[in-house]
Amino acid sequence: MIESLKKTILAGLGAAVVTKDRVHERLEVFVKQGKITAADARAMADKIAEEGRVEFEKASAKVGEKARELLAYADGKHKSRIEALEARIAALEGKPAARRKAKS
Repeated sequence: MIESLKKTILAGLGAAVVTKDRVHERLEVFVKQGKITAADARAMADKIAEEGRVEFEKASAKVGEKARELLAYADGKHKSRIEALEARIAALEGKPAARRKAKS
């Protein structure tokens, strides 16, 4: 479960890096064609990078929140199973002791 979350986040980071590279490539093409100035290209790249960073942080926060919720749910579910197993063990351990007492 945690591995799949980790892979998803890393895939998102990879996509962000590829997107950043493509943005720079396209902006360089526009500068070379004279459609925009180098200063405008830098400003656009910075703006796109900042928007991407903000979106990534929002997505990371949501993923983290969901992971915490899932772990809390799983911990509660496992806790109740462990408690049930401990009760069974205690009951099973008590039965032989009761039999020994009855035999004595």
